[in-house]
Amino acid sequence: MILIDGSEGWGQVLRTAIALSALTLKPVKIINIRVSRPKPGLMPQHLMGIKVAAEFCDAEVSGLEYGSMEVEFKPRKFDVKDKTIDIGTSGSIPLLLQTLTPLLAFANKKTTLEIVGGTAGLGSPTIEFIKHVTFPLLNKLGLPTPKIEVLKQGFYPRGGGRVRITFEPVKLLTYVNLTEPGKILALRGISIAGSLPESVALRQAEAAKQELKKISENVEIKSEAVATYSQGTSITLWAETENSILGSDNIGKRGVRAEDIGREAALQLIKSIESKAALDKFMADQIIPFLALAHGKSSVTVEEITQHCTSNISVCEKILGCKFSVDKLSKRIEVEGISFTPNVFEKA
Repeated sequence: MILIDGSEGWGQVLRTAIALSALTLKPVKIINIRVSRPKPGLMPQHLMGIKVAAEFCDAEVSGLEYGSMEVEFKPRKFDVKDKTIDIGTSGSIPLLLQTLTPLLAFANKKTTLEIVGGTAGLGSPTIEFIKHVTFPLLNKLGLPTPKIEVLKQGFYPRGGGRVRITFEPVKLLTYVNLTEPGKILALRGISIAGSLPESVALRQAEAAKQELKKISENVEIKSEAVATYSQGTSITLWAETENSILGSDNIGKRGVRAEDIGREAALQLIKSIESKAALDKFMADQIIPFLALAHGKSSVTVEEITQHCTSNISVCEKILGCKFSVDKLSKRIEVEGISFTPNVFEKA
């Protein structure tokens, strides 16, 4: 059994370890889960991620309870199926997808999930980031871009967002060279106000637009006012470049003006662009498992080598047996992928 220390990298380590364990059918034991967080241990989206992953690989699981600091996960057979999932309250749909995407990517058939929970929240990418940044970049490795339908937005605390996502699987991911972003082609975004006046979404968008216009004239940010169970706002921005996509997002905070939320998101994106890296700091850790699973040697430059990023690398090396090369000065990450196919680790 592979031992994974969850004290660094927090929920990201847990998500990656469970996904790779389910794919490879290698048992893992994860200890010290989110130990340094204000609320340590398993949260609702972690519980649901492990539970669904376990169903997809007929795993024997111990420690599957709210607040648990230790989990043993023993997969037996890989079999992904259509499913409706209710995380409960505002548990993050995007973070759940981080656990399940590697499994859905290598399923033996087209798969549709309908997930109920939060579409934007603290410490999580928005569902729009996943749709407009994460999956278009994973498409460069050969993963068909899934169809994502946001049926209802969901904000803290009641959540109730609903997302339908359909995956076409891939037989083999291919390497990428994402080292130079190239010129900016367009700056795009979506500003959302949930159960608040449309003017809130417009103000959020306009503040972001004014900042982004300082670096490009080609800026378009859509605004939407939608009905949600709890009031909330989100804004997601992305830069389409010649070779890549860089993204940022932000969520509304009590007592903070909509203009400030939009401006913060724009300044974050501008910082990513000015880094000259091909991947923003959020995408840096999200792409790591897919580079490790791909065929061939991948090379990427990232805005920042975060603790999430280094922890994800460590988990991939432990479970998959690959070896990453990390140049902290140039912020370049390279790895020879293991050419994963679903039957490589199939048990007799």
